[in-house]
Amino acid sequence: MLLEQLRKDVLEANLELVKRGLVLYTFGNASGVDREQGLVVIKPSGVDYDDLRPEHMVVTDLHGKIVEGNLNPSSDLDTHTLLYREFPTIGAVVHTHSEFATSFAQAGLPIPAFGTTHADYFYGPVPVTAPLTDEAIGGRYVHETGLAIVERFRNPEVIDPLAVPACLVNGHAPFVWGRTAHDAAHNAVVLEAVARMAYRTIGLRANADCVSQALLDRHYFRKHGANATYGQK
Repeated sequence: MLLEQLRKDVLEANLELVKRGLVLYTFGNASGVDREQGLVVIKPSGVDYDDLRPEHMVVTDLHGKIVEGNLNPSSDLDTHTLLYREFPTIGAVVHTHSEFATSFAQAGLPIPAFGTTHADYFYGPVPVTAPLTDEAIGGRYVHETGLAIVERFRNPEVIDPLAVPACLVNGHAPFVWGRTAHDAAHNAVVLEAVARMAYRTIGLRANADCVSQALLDRHYFRKHGANATYGQK
């Protein structure tokens, strides 16, 4: 069986989404990539999480061609593989329809960086894509979803995908990533938490200020900077 450890890691990431209440029924998916072999491991489409086993994971190449597996891969495969091709520093991708992050996506709004919880994980607001055109929706829809994410990370400003490891797809839901499958699932859980906090912040004060640049820098770089001090050596 190809990529046995990555299959286990991707399965655990998928199950973490269920455990943390980020998916319902067969919603959502997680994948991971082996950069050396150029292969992707992804959840099969429409299979109940209770039934998932490592051998059920589907292995494809970076363009979505199935290399190993008897089940159909996730319907979001083309978005995952495009993100791997365009964001070479990431190692895993997670897609959910978690309630609060999806609410921002459906409203076509980014998630503002209101406080230090957000700043610990996302170096600035979590962006939202432009709406997909009718032509994109009627064409290679899943591929176009990935293109919309990539475009948002390059325009109007360039965003480092590891500094802001998530994007809201306008009218759809979040895609989240990380260096590993565990990291991607972890970031998806945190994204939902900060989206919930942002939603409530806006409800308390619609014109609430975002965190200052100094505080954003202090919290983000203490965890992710070259001289990070958070945690143990």
